[in-house]
Amino acid sequence: MQASEDNRSVISNAFYSQSLVEIDEFCNPKFQFLDNFSYGTKSEPYCTLESSSANGSCTTIDFRNKLRQLETVMLGDNSDFDESGVIELPDIEFWQEMVSGYPKQDLKQVLIGCAKAVSNNDLLNARLLISELRQMVSVAGEPIQRLGAYMLEGLVARLSASGSTIYKSEYALNTNTHLLYEICPYFKFGYMSANGAIAEAMKCEKRVHIVDFRIGHGSQWVPLIQAFAKRPGGPPHIRITGLHDSPNGLSKQGKRLCKVAKTYNVPFEFHTEVGLESVRARPGEPLAVNFAFVLHRMPDESVSTRNHRDRVLRLVKSMRPKIVTLVEQESNTNTAPFYPRFLEALDYYNAMFESIDITLPRDHKERINVEQHCLAREVVNIIACEGNERVERHELLGKWKLRFSMAGFSQCAMSPLVNGTIKRLLKNYSERYRLEERDGALYLGWMNRDLVASCAWK
Repeated sequence: MQASEDNRSVISNAFYSQSLVEIDEFCNPKFQFLDNFSYGTKSEPYCTLESSSANGSCTTIDFRNKLRQLETVMLGDNSDFDESGVIELPDIEFWQEMVSGYPKQDLKQVLIGCAKAVSNNDLLNARLLISELRQMVSVAGEPIQRLGAYMLEGLVARLSASGSTIYKSEYALNTNTHLLYEICPYFKFGYMSANGAIAEAMKCEKRVHIVDFRIGHGSQWVPLIQAFAKRPGGPPHIRITGLHDSPNGLSKQGKRLCKVAKTYNVPFEFHTEVGLESVRARPGEPLAVNFAFVLHRMPDESVSTRNHRDRVLRLVKSMRPKIVTLVEQESNTNTAPFYPRFLEALDYYNAMFESIDITLPRDHKERINVEQHCLAREVVNIIACEGNERVERHELLGKWKLRFSMAGFSQCAMSPLVNGTIKRLLKNYSERYRLEERDGALYLGWMNRDLVASCAWK
């Protein structure tokens, strides 16, 4: 192993067995009631009912009493406030049936109706539908019930302005992330396609420098090290730089990769840096930059005038990389207003929850943990947050292509070997997964829904 330059932290090829951190559930659906309503000044009653129900299900007097109760709430009689200033909505179950008008068993339509009410600031209907949704969702139910639990949490968090707190809750790359990596091919698809592009671009190089913006467990690079070890003429010298907020934040991942490289006799270095500006090129060492599931978390022009998303792309281009890989979720939640963004998230994550349902039983504890720790956090952030607080800002590949082109990049064709390797991978999963190559990019989907896209640039 080569010594580090400029005080960069180099980790030796020592044995390392990575420990995985267990964390508590962050998003148990402890759904909140939205009890504070503010209406206009008191006015005359706006309607009356003169006839009784023909089948006797509700007498005229009973209905009038309930109508007066609702009018009192809507028209602001101070006598119904408790000491905390909270209005108690009377007979919520009765008004669910009389007012909501949404089929009780159609969970998706109730979710959409609630999102529409929230979008229109229709707090009365929002509260009615939230109360109904609480009875319909379940973290151990069908895919739409499980997703509904987290989307409901997002709606409540949006109305109570607590979405950012949920997203910032303690979170780590842990056993749950690793389990999602194993049970679904999404991460493997992204990593394999990116590795294939890097291996193809560097097939004749004696030295390789890889800059990874989100190294995670480092799982992506183990197969690449193994592949380089088998290269005719011997492996190249590999240097990986992981970007992290803390200089020592990736020491465990580095030790693990050093151990793997030593096992396969691959010359290897691992460094950490706190920013791309600190990365230094070396003569005769071509650069590969890896953007795997990371760029969508950088704010763009819709959030900040600095536009970090495009700024980073321009900075990477100035470093003259030989290959840049992009892997992103194929979803449109960046600049979309709340209501269409809710519909997009509902469609996207419903497909993902359905794919998980095929692999693990619905009452499986690990499945519940995977969905809560790996997916629910994203869902709540997309639904509940705006501005700087909304971190999960996905874009469709067409928009990413435009950004890369404006930064001066040209798209590279994906190697046919990559396509064949991923097809063999998918044979280990459900036949409902599909792989398509369109316009030089690879798409992994579940049935009719594209979920992840991968492409390469230079």
